[in-house]
Amino acid sequence: MKTTEKDILDISDIKVLVDTFYEKIRQDSALGPIFNDRIKDKWPEHLDKMYRFWQTVLLNEHTYHGSPFVPHAKLPVDKSHFNQWIKLFYETVDALYVGEKAERAKWQGERMAEMFHSKIEYFRNNPSFKVL
Repeated sequence: MKTTEKDILDISDIKVLVDTFYEKIRQDSALGPIFNDRIKDKWPEHLDKMYRFWQTVLLNEHTYHGSPFVPHAKLPVDKSHFNQWIKLFYETVDALYVGEKAERAKWQGERMAEMFHSKIEYFRNNPSFKVL
């Protein structure tokens, strides 16, 4: 059931999306242990980085600077983890928002998951290449 009929319009909407999504991630049996093990007690910092990332991507407010792939390069994940990530992301967006930015968020999330999975597999299969 959708709680609103509005699109992602500003940073407060981004924060609701990110907080809701990562709460699902933290509780997920497949993804929670991986994220919680990596992030440990630095969830506030991670969430802040995710706010800035999505603010840059969806609102064209350039507050994120960095390389999003590098922290993910050595995670113990496979295609099933990315599929679950996408599933939870779509569920979260669809439950909260409707509109052009919501659709862009889903599209961008799926593209990012596909790219990360592809790059992780590449580096695993080509150990002579350094990620950093």
